[in-house]
Parts: sequence; C-alpha cells; structure tokens
Amino acid sequence: MAMVEPVVICLSRSGEKTAWRVAEVLGAAVHGRMERVDRAHAYFENALDHVRMLFASGTPVVGVCAAGILVRAVAPVLHDKTVEPPVVAVPDDGSTVIPLLGGHRGANRLARQIAEGLGAHAAVTTAGDVAMGVALDEPPRGYRLANGADAKGAMAAMLGGAGVTVSGENIFDVEDTAGGVELLVTDAPADGSETRLVYHPQRYALGLGCARGCDVDEMWALVQKTLADAGIAQGAVACVGSLDLKGDEPAMIETAARLDVPFRVFTAAELEAQADRLANPSDVVFAEVGCHGVSEGAALALGNGELVVEKTKTANATCAVVRADAPIVEMAGRSRGKLSIIGIGPGQHSWRTPEASALVAEAEELVGYGLYIDLLGGLAHGKERSDFPLGGEEDRCRYALEQAAKGKNVALICSGDAGIYAMGALVFELLDRGPDEMGVSDAAHRVEVVSTPGVSALQGAAARAGAPLGHDFCAISLSDLLTPREDIVKRLKAAAEGDFVIAFYNPVSMRRRTLLAEARDILLQHRPADTPVMLASSLGRPEEHVRYRRLDELEVDEVDMLTVVLIGSSHSKLAQLGEGPRMYTPRGYARKIDGDLAG
Repeated sequence: MAMVEPVVICLSRSGEKTAWRVAEVLGAAVHGRMERVDRAHAYFENALDHVRMLFASGTPVVGVCAAGILVRAVAPVLHDKTVEPPVVAVPDDGSTVIPLLGGHRGANRLARQIAEGLGAHAAVTTAGDVAMGVALDEPPRGYRLANGADAKGAMAAMLGGAGVTVSGENIFDVEDTAGGVELLVTDAPADGSETRLVYHPQRYALGLGCARGCDVDEMWALVQKTLADAGIAQGAVACVGSLDLKGDEPAMIETAARLDVPFRVFTAAELEAQADRLANPSDVVFAEVGCHGVSEGAALALGNGELVVEKTKTANATCAVVRADAPIVEMAGRSRGKLSIIGIGPGQHSWRTPEASALVAEAEELVGYGLYIDLLGGLAHGKERSDFPLGGEEDRCRYALEQAAKGKNVALICSGDAGIYAMGALVFELLDRGPDEMGVSDAAHRVEVVSTPGVSALQGAAARAGAPLGHDFCAISLSDLLTPREDIVKRLKAAAEGDFVIAFYNPVSMRRRTLLAEARDILLQHRPADTPVMLASSLGRPEEHVRYRRLDELEVDEVDMLTVVLIGSSHSKLAQLGEGPRMYTPRGYARKIDGDLAG
C-alpha cells in the first residue's frame, strides 16, 4: 500500500496557530472547520464525518482538538489495529501530543516528531515505549522484523525484567544487559521466538529477467534457491527490479508480492548505463531489448552496490542480487504504474466504500469530470488533478492510462459504480486494442489496473424506494449517442415482455425527449396502468427528491438528466406506511406465508 501523508485537523481559531505549526513540522495540509477557522488548505462542515472519512481512507490524522472528538469520530469504523492509520490529538495550546491509535503503525513516531517541533511532551502510553523508549515491533526504516508475532511476548518478557542481548547492529540503541531476550540483526535466515527477535537490514536488490509468459512458480523457485544458496534471508530483500518491457509479467509481479517489496522498472537506456559493471553482458540480449543485461543491470541500478550473485537462470527466468552498503530506503527506477477505476457513489462520503477512499488517498493524480472530483472534498486536496468535460470520456480514459504508463498512481473518478454506464468498460476496451487500432501505447498496456465498486444510482434509488429489486430486474440506458435507437427499442420490448423491473439510466437529455415516452407506451402493453414508478433525483445529496407515479401518468417533463427512473414489474407494489409509500417487488414468499396461514 502506498504511503499516505498525514492531515492536520483544526476545529477553531483558538487552535489555528498550533495547527499550522504542526503542519509545518510534518509538511502536511491543514483541513479546517468551515466558518470556524480563518485559513486552511481544505474546509469541512462536520468534524466527525470528515475525520471518519479520512480515517477510513487510511489517512493519518492529527487533530488539534479535544481527544474525545477524535475518539467519537473513528469509534464506529474501528476494526483492525494492524491496518488502521495513526490518530494523534494535540490540544489548542500545543502543550502535549497524544497518540490515540496506531502507536506501532507510526503514531508514536508522529507524536515524538510533533512534540520535538513544538517543544512539547509526547504522551506515549504504549508499554514498550514507556519502559524502554522503543517499540520493538517498529524497527527503523530499512529494517524488517522477521517474526512480528513474537514481539508482544518478547516485550512482555523484557518488561518483566528479562534483560536484552544485542547481536549484531544495535538498531534501537538499547543497553546490552546480556539478558534473556536477544535482538538479532542479520542478513542471513534465522529462527526467531519470543526470546529472539530477528531483524533483517533490507540492503539487497533483486534483478529479474524472464521470457514472455514465464511460469510464476519457475521464477519463485529460482529466487528462493538463489537467496538460500547465498545465505540471504528473504526479509533482507528491499526491492525487485527489471526492464520496463517486463512490467506486466505475472512472474515478476507475484515474486515482488510474495517478498512484500516494491517492483521497480527501468528503461533499456537506464539498464545499459550499467553495462560496464555487468558480469555477464550479452550481445544477444542487447539486440533483442537494447541493453546488455536485464537481471544484473536491474539489480545494479536498484542497489548501486556490489554484485554478490551473478546472473543465475532456469529455462525461462534469470536472477541476480546486489548488496548495497546500507539499507535501501529510496528506490531507484519507477513503478510500473497504476490506474484505479473508482466509483464514488452519488458523492456523499458515507456512501463511498473505504476501499474507494483509500485508493483516492493513495493516488498522485485524479482524473475525471470536474464535478465528480469536487465531490471528494478534502480527500482531493494537494493532488494533481486533470478535469475533463462531459462528453470527453474517451479523452479522459486515454489520458489516465497514459499517465499511469509513466509510472504514476492515477485514480479515474466516476460517479455511481465505474462499471455501470461509466468509464470502466471504456478503459478495458482501450486496453483490448493495439496502438494501430486506436488503442493506447504499449506502456499503457503494462500498467496495473484496479476496479473498485461504488454505490450505483440503481442501488441508491432502490434503497430509497424500499425493495423494488426484490425480484428479477434489468437496467437500460435511453441514451442513443452510442447505442442505435432501434437497439434500445428492441431491448425495451424484450424487458417489457419479460416483466422485469427496469431502471432507466440517461432517461432524457436537452435534445432527447421522446424515447422515455415511447418506453412508457411499450411497457403499458405488458403491465398494468397502475404499475408503480419511482423518480429519484440527486440521490444522496442535500437536494435529493423522490416521488412515485403510476406508469400511465409518467410525464417526460418531470424527468431530467439527474433522475433515475425505476419502473416496477406487474408484481411490484407500494406499501402504504405512516411515513409514506415504499415500493417493493415480492419474490414469492407470500405463497409460503399464505400457505402457513391456510395450514
């Protein structure tokens, strides 16, 4: 998961000065309560909603406010302390800094950094930090704890007076008392336990090469054997690299995933810059891809150190290893690129999935119709954004893919669900075409593409109605911009004959007013005149408007481009409740209920 920068929350003018001091210390943005602060990078109306949204997206939160506000905000969405972001509270006067959540996921470190910058006290309460001044399960950057599950037991033993033995580098700068818990820092594989915590300096870079379509298990077996033969622990590997033409090879992608390290790629020219340092240069490889060595070149470009394992190979894979002088923290090369196709629902953050929010938070650049990006509010602040007008769908998808091809993390923002009458299908259609078929570049074909679901207008309308989709249903777009009108009419007739509940998307436009009326008349040939119809406009927004009509009374002038039209089947009903009617389509349970009554 990409690292997300923290956000400083300010709720009042009394804390504004402290908030900006904290932001300066962290290099972070300030989000301020609307009309309660004079200056902020982004503004919000409701503090609890805004903090909850940021927390759910994986964004570290530093609140210049009462700790209780932050607790109330995140309490409903707490679920897994191993993945939740840090939450830190700072009072308006900046006198103390309190890590509330995520102590061993960066909150304690954040608190100390802020306290040092403010000249304040960090009120760290984590037992290990209080007793020893360190968190043994949070080693310095560039080091990996191999047996994290044992850390709690080891810290408990140390707190109980077991003492510490330091073997190798003293990465925590603790006193060696020749005690019962060993802190072992080593490049080599080693067994750990509650009396031995094993830390690996991540100073090794793995360069990989392979034939197109190389089997994942063949590559993984080569990597495992290469490391084992060299006496290098898998946890000591910092990164995996290769030629950019191999950016979409599953064998390499999966190897990096199994090692839980970044996968970086280089151009042929960048790898050729390492030609003089290669142990096994190849003119054959140069003729094929433009550099004299892929695996050795990538390892050297990544590690900028000593080639400790020259190119080893199987029938389809190659591997080389470089050892750097120090743990590799800043990665050379670039990412293979990532495009996240994100449906944000109707706009309000409470209808947006946490996964969607997290992908937005991680993205470097946001691409989409400007209004949809605006609906992200503070989550979009500080990110590069590229706005496209309505009607520019193909341009925005091409642009997003080509930006990702440069190694960027790009989010394509859609309303509703990105796979339902939105940009998802167009992205994959472009990826399914070659450059000579008006598709996208070869580099764009190699990016990682992720789709995440959103609440569609269909689902939003159904939820507001009650349960109109309780039985078989379909969705039909009435836009004839991309679909011939005769095809739309054919589908209307089939859906009418099939007695489906129907959701109409794009029911009208400024120039297209007759197709909805034609659809109504087709449906009236197959279902009762009093079939319930729901009209839902601006779902999930303050101006939301829901109303019901009979099918024979559906008027085109009552519908606009922001309206979803739900037409019931011949079995759909309106239940008359005290708060108004609710629409539902029975599935057949009534027969069972009636049978039970008869019995």
